Formats: sequence, C-alpha cells, structure tokens
Amino acid sequence: MFEQLTQLVQQYGGDAVVNNSAVPNEHNEAVISETSSSIFEGLKKIASEGGGEQLAGLFNGNSPIDSSNPVVQQITQQLSGNLGEKFGLSSADSSGVASNLIPQILGSLVNKAKDPNDSSFQISDIINSISGNSGQASGIMDTISKYGTQFGLDQNNDGKVDVADALAVTKSKGGIAGLFGKLFGSK
Repeated sequence: MFEQLTQLVQQYGGDAVVNNSAVPNEHNEAVISETSSSIFEGLKKIASEGGGEQLAGLFNGNSPIDSSNPVVQQITQQLSGNLGEKFGLSSADSSGVASNLIPQILGSLVNKAKDPNDSSFQISDIINSISGNSGQASGIMDTISKYGTQFGLDQNNDGKVDVADALAVTKSKGGIAGLFGKLFGSK
C-alpha cells in the first residue's frame, strides 16, 4: 500500500511541493517521501489509538475530507510539524503544504478504495496495512461493515455486509460468468 500511496503523493505534489518556492528544490523528493510516511504513520496511529470510528467515517463518505475532518486534522498537524522540523520550513509554509496535500490525497485514496473499477486500493488492504494486528483490523472492518449500507455493499439489505452480499453481486452482475468476465476482463 505504501508504494501506491507514494504515487498519489507524487501525483498531487506538483503544486504543493515541486512548484512551491517555499520548498527548496533539493528537498522536493524528501518532502514527498515525508508526506507519504506521515499519512501512513498517521493512519496507523489513529488505528492503534482506537480510532476505528474515525477511519470508518473517513471511508464511509459521510464526513467531508477537508480541514474539518478529524483524520485530516491529525495527519495535517503531524506532517506540518515534520516538515518544519526536518526541512526547516516556516510554520506557515509547512502548514500550507500539509493542508494543501492531505485532503487531496486522502480524498483520492478514499475514492479509489470505493471505486469498484479501480483495484489500486482496497479498503480491506488499507485497514490491514495500517492496523498492524488482526484484532484491530477486524474491529475496524466491523465498524466499516456497520456503515456498509452507506458504501452500497449491503446488497440484500440484511443490515450487515457478508458473503451473502458478495453472492448477490455475482447474481446481479451476470452470475458466475459475469464474475469470471470481470476477473478476466471480458465484457
């Protein structure tokens, strides 16, 4: 997951880092790397501190992914501090870089994770990567499952997301042939 996250940071880092005169050119790559690390470590920290509800809120799409979102706030503050400490950026400059990048990157991450046509990020892979242990991962996934209807994942409207929902998807999308068609790219 970290490699895909770094690609997202590079994608959005143009204006906020590369074309930003406050960030010396010799630090561009390091700032982008620091941004990836801060996001990944920030998500891990939130997961380890019992922030399953916050993470589920991030992925369920009910709360905006902007400066009002607690996950965005926490990671923005962490990155801002790291940029000032490691690269000598002023408080205003490091805060500007962080507040420009974090909402864009997390927004893109969430959109990609929720997009059934984009396999670059899977919600379960993200949660497993940041949780570190299966107990946390299952707790976070249970919370996300609780919000499954908001993801549109509860296909049979039984109030939970499970294997029956996966079967309902395969039936509604052309059965086993449709499933294999999706797997192997035929239409």
